[in-house]
Amino acid sequence: MTREEELGHGDIEAALATRRELGARYDAELVEGFAERIERAVDRRVADQVALQRGRTAAVAGGGARQLALGIVSLVAFIPISIALGVNGEFLALLVTLAGIVGVNLAHAWQSRQS
Repeated sequence: MTREEELGHGDIEAALATRRELGARYDAELVEGFAERIERAVDRRVADQVALQRGRTAAVAGGGARQLALGIVSLVAFIPISIALGVNGEFLALLVTLAGIVGVNLAHAWQSRQS
């Protein structure tokens, strides 16, 4: 937004000063011009908010596919690890490995929701 397009206290003061100089017969034109500037500013802000929300929605939607892929890879990786550790009787190592894989998946899910 350029300085000319911004609405501020100075704009209101300028409109009031113009009304004092021109008199009451130009009130409608002054109000209409100021209202148009307000509408443009509101439209710009709404468009910015809509674009931001669409970006967030797209990020969350993409996170679901990534989360599914990570879950599948985690299962594929855990199956041979669990067999190897289970056969050797390393149950503590098996629990630590499982906790690590679950932790990675939870961290990714939490991070995806924060975007």
